[in-house]
Amino acid sequence: MSVHQTLPSVDADFSEQCQRIIQGMSAVIDGKPQAIKTALVVLLAGGHLLVEDVPGVGKTLLAKALARSVDGTVNRIQFTPDLLPSDVTGVSVFSPQTQDFTFHPGPVFANIVIADEINRANAKTQAALLECMEELQVTVDSVTHPLQRPFMVIATQNPIDAEGTFALPEAQRDRFMARISMGYPDRAAEISMLCTHHGHDPLAEIGALLGLERLRQMMLQVQRVTVTERLAGYVVDLGRATREHQHVLVGASPRALLQWVRAAKSHAAVCGRDHVLPEDVREVAPMLLGHRLLLTRRALAEGVHPETVVGEVLQHTAVGGAG
Repeated sequence: MSVHQTLPSVDADFSEQCQRIIQGMSAVIDGKPQAIKTALVVLLAGGHLLVEDVPGVGKTLLAKALARSVDGTVNRIQFTPDLLPSDVTGVSVFSPQTQDFTFHPGPVFANIVIADEINRANAKTQAALLECMEELQVTVDSVTHPLQRPFMVIATQNPIDAEGTFALPEAQRDRFMARISMGYPDRAAEISMLCTHHGHDPLAEIGALLGLERLRQMMLQVQRVTVTERLAGYVVDLGRATREHQHVLVGASPRALLQWVRAAKSHAAVCGRDHVLPEDVREVAPMLLGHRLLLTRRALAEGVHPETVVGEVLQHTAVGGAG
């Protein structure tokens, strides 16, 4: 009997496991339930997550909390202007004993890679992650090395207008399934943080809640969540609407639509359903499209934001194509 036959789409333990992870991360990160849920959705969908915000609001803490929740290998890379591509992927070193080159894997060889302040490295170093994120492999000196699976990149970055930053190229942004902003916590969450997190490391409160084999099973269950042809058409209509919008220069790519469906399936599973609803598609849309849309110069001059475009597209596109 195959794995797909033995695993139900979403079982009771799936929902319980999701709640345990959300509760465990919530004990570390105060007042950010939506960010925590999004991180879990991206993990189960097999995607990569970009967390963008000003310094000090918990971007790295979110990445570390999710990484600690999974009983897999975790590596953190501090991106700096002098970081080299080989510092990320690894390098081949000549051995006098064997008279041959030996590959020394870089920190990207892990289940979860935390790329901290990714936009503080130059474009050449940022590009070292392109093959890793899309093809789950690294090619060094014409030799291809497969990465561990599951594999997820959680990158943090400061706003692009911050001092000492390099904007991520479009090809790299498109490889991130979702982008979120942490934002400042509300007053009650900040009070709780000051009363409970001073004097000790909040990450000490969280341990491995999900084994790798169980994570693989849950990811397979997410893949089996049902998406009807009508809903697939809805996603395509939404994507085409972004490309045809008057304020958009470059809209959602076919890869974006594939990731959109994967994210919607994961969101439905986390919510305890074995099928995708239009609400799932709309719920994940802002985090999935905001960093992908390139606006026209006129739109930027008029102060239009990608989130505004996403809202208009969702409002004017109906399920079934009758917009």
